[in-house]
Amino acid sequence: MPDSPKLAVIISCYNYESFVGHAIRSVIAQGRDDCELVVVDDGSTDGSWDEIGRFGVTAFKIDNGGQRAACLFGLDRTRAPFILFLDADDELKPGSLAAIIDRLDPDVAKLQFALTPIDADSHRIGGAASPLEAFRDRDGLARHVFRTGVYKTPPTSGNVFRRDLCELLREADYDKAVDGVILFAAPLMGDVVSLSEELGCYRIHGNNDSGLGSGPDAALLERDINRFLARMAHLRMIVARLTPDRELVDPRDAFYFRERKLCLDIMSGQRPRLTALPGLLSRLADEPHSAKHKLAMAAFFVLSSVLPNDRAKALLAYRLKRGQRSALGFAREIVGWSAPLRN
Repeated sequence: MPDSPKLAVIISCYNYESFVGHAIRSVIAQGRDDCELVVVDDGSTDGSWDEIGRFGVTAFKIDNGGQRAACLFGLDRTRAPFILFLDADDELKPGSLAAIIDRLDPDVAKLQFALTPIDADSHRIGGAASPLEAFRDRDGLARHVFRTGVYKTPPTSGNVFRRDLCELLREADYDKAVDGVILFAAPLMGDVVSLSEELGCYRIHGNNDSGLGSGPDAALLERDINRFLARMAHLRMIVARLTPDRELVDPRDAFYFRERKLCLDIMSGQRPRLTALPGLLSRLADEPHSAKHKLAMAAFFVLSSVLPNDRAKALLAYRLKRGQRSALGFAREIVGWSAPLRN
């Protein structure tokens, strides 16, 4: 371990034998003597532990308890003031730790960076997994969190957290993930630094916990909604402690909840309630998207509320698919329900 580590990388692994070696190697290859690395095997039942052992890094195997428990175990075995929770199926790009550490100072609560999507064989697939703009902000993001409960962030591996922010995870016993409440509490505790550079790789292989890379799924949508409600209840407690004079949006009135609820209704075979549409469109107007993007989303919301369920499902699948989408493709999904069948 370095004498004065500036950053700790904690890799949590559960049954990712095929990928964890890539994650470990991507950190070791950085050659940083001011970075500590800890790998936690969360009770894997495949060959992950043997693969981890090949690298001679500081590693622990614990009983399976989920990502949050594994990351907290790793947190207690590191000393650095900043933490990067690297998923075992993701990687860091060469030079990324230098770029990250150079931008860290005590006023930074969170740093985020873009990720390159790759497949199981490490081939790039499409544009950034979560394209980001470069900025450093606190008050503006905090105001957005109070209004909406969220802001644009990358997946877990694209975030670096100050240690005191990570301590909030000990209260999050409702959640097995780490990319939850600490993302949105960050601007309440310090600056958020956002980098547009793609400093890491997000692997899409069909078994991602986020469901990215697969089609829309009602169970995943319901899970996301329930997580959001639990995280917002926790965030409300944090707001009361840190800024008792500020008020957090009612989670069921937030755009995130309303949008996910519409998608869940579609995937559950229901037609979204038309009475919910004005509120959804009103919340959309407050979102930080371009006018073109807002118009496309509004069209989707309206059409999904009036079209037959099979067409609404097709529109949702097209909206969520990776890669290029177009107005023509969107139109084809709309008219497809009435196209005559051909022998």
